[in-house]
Amino acid sequence: MARNKSKPVESGYALFDVLYEDGSRSSNRRVPRSILGGLDGDEPARKAIEEQDNAIAEKAGRPRVPIKKMTRSPV
Repeated sequence: MARNKSKPVESGYALFDVLYEDGSRSSNRRVPRSILGGLDGDEPARKAIEEQDNAIAEKAGRPRVPIKKMTRSPV
C-alpha cells in the first residue's frame, strides 16, 4: 500500500543564500517572512541579515564583510 507523502510545512521564515564581497558564501540564512513583501520586496531581508552579520562579527571580534548579492534559497 502506498504511503501519502506529506507536503512541506510552511514555516515563518524565508531562506536566503548570501554572497559576500570577499567571495565567501552563506547558505540558508533565515529571515522572518513577516518583514518581507510589500513594496520593498526582499530588501528588508538584506537589513535583517546585515544585523545578524553585525552581531556575529561583534562576538567574533572581526569586521563584517559587506554583502554583494542575495538570492532566495530554492525550496
